[in-house]
Amino acid sequence: MSELLDPFERSHIERLGLRDGWRCLEVGCGNGSIAQWLAVQVAPSGHVVASDLDISYISGVERPCLEVRQLDILRDAIEEAAYDLVVARALLHHLPGAREALQRMISALKPGGVLLSIEPDMLPATVAEPTALQTFWQGWLMWSVDAGIDYSIGRKIAGWLDSFGMEQVSAEGYTPVFNGASPWATYWTETMRELRPRLLESGHISAKCFAEFDICYSDPHYWTSVLTMVASWGRKPG
Repeated sequence: MSELLDPFERSHIERLGLRDGWRCLEVGCGNGSIAQWLAVQVAPSGHVVASDLDISYISGVERPCLEVRQLDILRDAIEEAAYDLVVARALLHHLPGAREALQRMISALKPGGVLLSIEPDMLPATVAEPTALQTFWQGWLMWSVDAGIDYSIGRKIAGWLDSFGMEQVSAEGYTPVFNGASPWATYWTETMRELRPRLLESGHISAKCFAEFDICYSDPHYWTSVLTMVASWGRKPG
């Protein structure tokens, strides 16, 4: 995921005016690839907090200007009006309190600070071809609802930012079109391999649908698109 989405995220952060001396918070830092890049950009006088509920993927990383912190964005204390930039990617769609989490991230911004949220919108999956793959993704989306995952949240964030009083709110999407056996296909294949027992048990996806998925996603001549990653941003008044 870092390899696939870091360039998209970095380009948006640069457009938001990132410079040395900024204080930055990444919520849901994962392996820390973005936080480490941020630490280089804000050096020598800036500071980056890389936070996650599970920091095992980044706990051994040491870099100037970088602090690793275990943080539950819905429960743990967080500094208010402390950061020039707060960024989170592929986090909110997993949280039952997504709006509350977004509000807490906004509260951490200094007046004039900027927030960048990047979240998925799987609307393209609903028209995937052939029919067997459309059925597969319909099953996936039904399973996600049962699991409390919101794969339509990407299209909602800009409206939420506006409702919270953020200024200069805007959003745009990145919709990769990819073929079987490509890096994006590999990402989805590995994801489905990990989740296959749960998906089959749910009854929303059959073994036959999985067989069709495997055939298409290993075929370099099969082309498709299943999601849009929506970047939404805004500036805190003041």
